[in-house]
Order: sequence, then structure tokens, then C-alpha cells
Amino acid sequence: MKNRIGTCSRETKETQICVSINLDGLGKNQIHTGIGFFDHMLDGFARHGLFDLAVEVQGDLDVDCHHTIEDTGIVLGQAISKALGDKAGIKRYGSFLLPMDETLAMCAIDLSGRPYFNYAADFTVDRIGEMDTEMIREFFYAVSYSSSMNLHLKIMDAGNNHHMAEAMFKAFGKALDMATSMEPRMKEVWSTKGSL
Repeated sequence: MKNRIGTCSRETKETQICVSINLDGLGKNQIHTGIGFFDHMLDGFARHGLFDLAVEVQGDLDVDCHHTIEDTGIVLGQAISKALGDKAGIKRYGSFLLPMDETLAMCAIDLSGRPYFNYAADFTVDRIGEMDTEMIREFFYAVSYSSSMNLHLKIMDAGNNHHMAEAMFKAFGKALDMATSMEPRMKEVWSTKGSL
């Protein structure tokens, strides 16, 4: 089986972004968004999902981090969708409970072709490094809708804000790896509708 790779770019007056993801990778990445903590989160997502990920972003960070993070989510979602193609033979569903010290994050995914986003996380600080904590929700919302993914992401047990954010990104990587993995017994799209 050849590697499933999706590459997408987006350019606006606010951001210039190029993302490439290999769903059948080894967790290698090159990530440069201009936001150190966001790079760290994307690194955790890629390494624990075993995705090869390249992200290059030039954003209007002189304004704030909003456009850079949201637009990266949009382009990452598009790249995931492109890499999946017609979705024939994938497991489609994936879920993971990820503990990180005192924190427990849950992620559940259905690559249904119908976007939906359910999120629950109460951060107690406004910012981690140079990343606004409210942008974690915006990032995952953008990914879910641009990839037409049903995504549920929740903190089950809270604690240190860094741990909470990192657990969510890693849980997303593990669940997406499961959902995008191939089921050898299934040659078609796994749906009674015949398409996803």
C-alpha cells in the first residue's frame, strides 16, 4: 500500500500556510508556526499519531495568535481529508483515553463525512506560552469542520493547564491514527450508505 499523503496550502491577507501529512508515517515532523507552544502541541499530535507532518506558517502574530492557529486547523483538516481520499478500507472510528499525570483527556472520532464538534475543557489560565487557551477549541473546531469529521474532545479530569492541552492533542493523534488505519477485512467504505 502506498503512503496516504495530503498536502494543502492557503493564503490570505492574514496567513500563508502549507501543511503536508502522511497518515502512514513514523511521527517525523517539521513544524514552524511562530508559536512555540502550538508547535509543541502539533509535535505531540504527530508523534503519538505516527503521522509525518510538515507545517509552515507565516501569520499576523503582531495582531495575536488567533488567525495563525485557526487557519492552521483549517488547512490541516483539508490535508487530512485529501490524504484519506474515498476512505475505502479505513476503520472510520477511533477513540482514546489519554492520561497525563493528574489529567485525563478523551477523544472520539468518526470520519463520517458529517462535521460535528463536541468540546469540554475548562482552562484556568488565559495563555500557555504564546498560545491563548481559548484557541485550543478554535483549532479543533476548524480541523473537524474542514475535514468533515465528527470529533468529541473532553477533559475528564483537569489539573495543570499544560498537561490538559498536551493530553488533548496527543489523544487526538491516537484516536485519528486508529480511525484512519486500514481494516484488512474491509475493501469498501465502511458505511451502510456506501459512501462517507
